[in-house]
Amino acid sequence: QVQLVESGGGLVQPGGSLRLSCEASGADVSRDAMGWHRQLPGKQRQWVASVFGSDSTRFYGDFVKGRFTLSRDNAKNTMYLQMNALKPEDTGVYYCKTVIHGQEYWGQGTQVTVSS
Repeated sequence: QVQLVESGGGLVQPGGSLRLSCEASGADVSRDAMGWHRQLPGKQRQWVASVFGSDSTRFYGDFVKGRFTLSRDNAKNTMYLQMNALKPEDTGVYYCKTVIHGQEYWGQGTQVTVSS
């Protein structure tokens, strides 16, 4: 059973930073596509960033504009999202996802709140 557990969310002031983590268990995800999505209040879930395969090619949503960086530590079976220059409109629940043999797996989400 593949499980993803996010952590690292919290309350931060505008312009601040947070580092989200997504730890996978039940499978080695080092060669699988993984990504971050978020659900802003009252909105549908939105794609944030993804990393594909063993070459770790990364893609980001346009709204990221260089503020977020996705990385992965294959030895720890963990993916990270470093978020800098956070804005109030980044407030929401952030989820990680992986796709293994066509099957999607989601974490439970971690709340990010950007407010003064």
